[in-house]
Amino acid sequence: MKVKACRHSRLPFHDIHEECGIFGIFNHPEAANLTYLGLYALQHRGQEGAGICSSDGKTLFIEKAIGLVADIFSEKRLKRLPGNCAVGHNRYSTAGGGGLKNVQPLLANYSLGSIAIAHNGNLVNAEQMKEQLETEGAIFQSTSDSEVVLHLIARAKSDDPYERITEALRKVSGAFSLLFLRESELIAVRDPHGVRPLSIGRIDGTYVVASETCAFDLIGAEYIRDIEPGEMVVINHNGLRSIKALQSAKKAFCIFEFIYFARPDSYIFNNTCVNTIRKELGRQLARESLVDADIVIPVPDSGVPAAIGFAEEGKIPFDFGLIRNHYIGRTFIEPKQSIRHFGVKIKLNPVRDLLQDKRIVVVDDSIVRGTTSKKIVKMLREVGGAKEVHMRICSPPTVGPCFYGIDTPTRQELIASSHLAEEIKKYITADSLSYLSLEGLKGMVPDPGDYCTACFDNNYPIMFPKESLEQMELLFT
Repeated sequence: MKVKACRHSRLPFHDIHEECGIFGIFNHPEAANLTYLGLYALQHRGQEGAGICSSDGKTLFIEKAIGLVADIFSEKRLKRLPGNCAVGHNRYSTAGGGGLKNVQPLLANYSLGSIAIAHNGNLVNAEQMKEQLETEGAIFQSTSDSEVVLHLIARAKSDDPYERITEALRKVSGAFSLLFLRESELIAVRDPHGVRPLSIGRIDGTYVVASETCAFDLIGAEYIRDIEPGEMVVINHNGLRSIKALQSAKKAFCIFEFIYFARPDSYIFNNTCVNTIRKELGRQLARESLVDADIVIPVPDSGVPAAIGFAEEGKIPFDFGLIRNHYIGRTFIEPKQSIRHFGVKIKLNPVRDLLQDKRIVVVDDSIVRGTTSKKIVKMLREVGGAKEVHMRICSPPTVGPCFYGIDTPTRQELIASSHLAEEIKKYITADSLSYLSLEGLKGMVPDPGDYCTACFDNNYPIMFPKESLEQMELLFT
């Protein structure tokens, strides 16, 4: 036997990985503890590392490490984060790679004092800005694109901190939901397209900001509103102030937040319930591609609401035919002798009594490389005893990588970018395969023109630098 160390976020059977989660709170006596809880609620958005920066009004304190929130922040460690204000960050690496040096918040000192940054998203012109700054003498301590923003703030000329942040952000391009912590205030900014979600809440007479409302629910905060695209919100002892910092652009909310990333109990993008949208996606999928079957089962957990919707619309019994193991740690024992479908079976196991000799519909959120779907189909036949396996995907074929803060494979690795659905069906050995149409997807979300669907149609809403898309993809290989 051997002990195999694994990156926790690479263990799930999904080929697209979470981006990041951010949380901030101002003027609360338990700022660090509530930030810890907020990050705990947002753990699904990033499992590589986490950090919290707090302020006592004069000094910023920071604690961060590789690992999961509950493993990093002991009671002793949280006591090293005094003060009434804090920001926190859960990281899953996209641009810049992993390692402790890239775990956020990032903290810096400059002419106006100290400032910490927590960033959800990705800057598509970060490499160009970094080269320019290094030419001018800047020294970078990390490989994260977020550090570019700190350098730009430090080099801005204004004596007004808000004008400095605005000047810096006008030089970058991409997706960013940002939190800044200064000695006596919390600042939140969302990019002009609003790609990533960011909401404001209230607790005990003060304000909190988070990537998703599930963080508010855990700490007992009340949702107030979303931060608007291009808006800067300044929270200090004078209250909450809104600044239209960045020129408005065409909205480009990430539609994959509804499909997979956000927790189903969250409300995102103008207070829309994720669970409701996912069930409607399943209903629409059934309307488009119903098949004679005995049972509908989800690939847990993200496929559950859509599978319920599919089953209800198609009047087919629903059940949990795949059971997920939620208790996988950061290491596991891998036998020397090969076990068939070992990687998938760590997380999933079929319920043979439900599936034996049945015609089953398997509902999942997406197919990326196709390798995981192939293993699931074979496992359902060989271990579960299924008679027929019909795959139904509650999103369109994924044909393009994301450059806006999600860790996706390169275009060459996306099976749908070079194979038709019929070819993918044969590869994964399913009896049938159907995707939700792009029109069907858009029809299930409010204001469908406000969403980025680049991963499905290659229509990227944010302009890239001079480099072609092919060159950009090299940064994400």
